[in-house]
Amino acid sequence: MARESTKSSSPNSPSSLARFLLDLAPLPQDFFLQKTETVARKLLGKVLVRVQSDTVLAGRIVEVEAYLGPDDPASHAFRGLSKRNASMFLQGGTCYVYLSYGVHYCVNVATGRQGVGEAVLLRALEPLAGEGQMRRNRKLRDKNHFGISNGPGKLTQAFSIDLRFDGKRFDREDFKLVDLGESLGDKQVAQSPRIGISKAKERLLRFYDKTSPWVSR
Repeated sequence: MARESTKSSSPNSPSSLARFLLDLAPLPQDFFLQKTETVARKLLGKVLVRVQSDTVLAGRIVEVEAYLGPDDPASHAFRGLSKRNASMFLQGGTCYVYLSYGVHYCVNVATGRQGVGEAVLLRALEPLAGEGQMRRNRKLRDKNHFGISNGPGKLTQAFSIDLRFDGKRFDREDFKLVDLGESLGDKQVAQSPRIGISKAKERLLRFYDKTSPWVSR
């Protein structure tokens, strides 16, 4: 199924795309104050932009998971506020980064008002700009285009996101979420149980673009 809206006025070359993305305003604050499942669903098709040195990295979000705070046994916030999950309880639109199993970082978007403790995990992105730098960040030698950022750990490696980003807002000039005017229709979006959890496995809180080859495997 074709995407419902196109990237109007989108540039034709990688360099002009980078400039175009840098000029875009970040998503407004009220976007992140919606119900967490709504934010998760609407984040599909939005773009993560991060400037690394002089290189613009950008990726279209194709897979996310919602985590619902104290009502969700799979959420880091289920047992309340801690030093590790403090950013999850900040105002919606805050970045929450944690180290998973001591191996790789995961990046989340806090949702709701301060003190709520809900967030959306970014699971997979489609690279739009800065793919060469993403490959260098991941130390990739193979030509597998789809393997660059098709998983939460791969995504943070590709964008060089670590604990330095924990607590930052997604509204900075060099780190933001933007809207290219794309809206995914219901026939393009699928829901499923979340991946790699042991509790609340029955909840359909994973949302993804089922037409995208960049969804995690």
